Amino acid sequence: MSYTFDVVKGAHIVCSLISISGFVVRGILMIKGSTLLTARWVKISPHIIDSGLLLSAIVLASQWGWSAFQIPWLQAKISALLLYIVFGSLALRPGRSQIMRVVAWVAAIITFVYILSVAVTKSVFIVH
Repeated sequence: MSYTFDVVKGAHIVCSLISISGFVVRGILMIKGSTLLTARWVKISPHIIDSGLLLSAIVLASQWGWSAFQIPWLQAKISALLLYIVFGSLALRPGRSQIMRVVAWVAAIITFVYILSVAVTKSVFIVH
């Protein structure tokens, strides 16, 4: 792999860690009923970070060409990402019960851990 690939992969890892950290903090604020969740920067910053995450993912996938989407672990990671987005949306959007939002928040975190395990092991399964 090239130096550029390593830099983009590093950026992808950093963005993912910042993204999940922000998600966990926003979930804690949601549980506490904090008005900080309505702050403009709290609403905008995840979109900026996640855009960097998505851009770096696209660049990494392009290194493999279109065949990247035929790699089982990458397919699992993308599928789990879609599930993470659904859970995250349920957790952080107001209008649902507190228990529903907390359950969705925990499910999103568990889904993120799965995505991380797939990325590290390059395996669809958590246990080998």
